[in-house]
Amino acid sequence: MDWLSKAREIFSHDIYATETTGIVIEEAEPGHAVCSLTVDGRHLNANKTVMGGAIFTLADLAFAIACNLDRPMTVSQGSTINYLAAPAGDKLTATGRLVRSGRRTCFCTVDVYDNTGRHVAFFTGNGMAVGK
Repeated sequence: MDWLSKAREIFSHDIYATETTGIVIEEAEPGHAVCSLTVDGRHLNANKTVMGGAIFTLADLAFAIACNLDRPMTVSQGSTINYLAAPAGDKLTATGRLVRSGRRTCFCTVDVYDNTGRHVAFFTGNGMAVGK
């Protein structure tokens, strides 16, 4: 099975991210993931802009994929997101990159852009292996 198929299989069980929110896994390999979200009405807040929680969920899934494909099951130990600009387009793309992978912990960054090229958010996450 190729890495993209493996990621889609594993994370199909993440119902909130994939079904409820509608995130699509575009690319996946150990230490790298690209996920996208086509924005619609369910992603908007009262200000009619994309809700921060939708952007966070997109970044968090890219983090999870980048950290889990060839490591023991890894969960978030802590994460931070900085919102840089309101999205201008109708599609968001998150690119996750595993920066450091130790025996039990890892560190990952995720950049989120909209389809106009606007850098929307920067996410960092620490992961801890909980599986064998």
